[in-house]
Amino acid sequence: MIDEAIPLVEQAIRLSPRDPLIGSFYNMIGTLHLLHSHTDEAIVSLEKACNASPGVPITRSRLAAAYALRGETERAAAELTEARRLSGGDLFSSVAHVKSHPGVWSGVPKTRALLEATYFAGLRKAGMPEK
Repeated sequence: MIDEAIPLVEQAIRLSPRDPLIGSFYNMIGTLHLLHSHTDEAIVSLEKACNASPGVPITRSRLAAAYALRGETERAAAELTEARRLSGGDLFSSVAHVKSHPGVWSGVPKTRALLEATYFAGLRKAGMPEK
């Protein structure tokens, strides 16, 4: 099902390339690539999302995770710092805080496993503490 979503979101971008929410489209594509461990593709889309919507902290955290998984720990740390600054709170202070946020941690076991293997693994590599 995740694989089927990417072409549909790409079609939405083609149909509405100046949509004010285009950053959300790129964020969705990047997140789906990240969940499938397609790190390079995730980075391309998440960078586009950050350029289109620079003030969205969750996108910065996903980009941080992708950079970390690719071994670019300095860039990952910089994006994580930016996510923290943009969030204005403690959401990105630890993996436990991110997991406690509604909408980030899925109740679906398969999705939880994908998040754990990619997003949360990347956040840990980027320097985010567990608690």
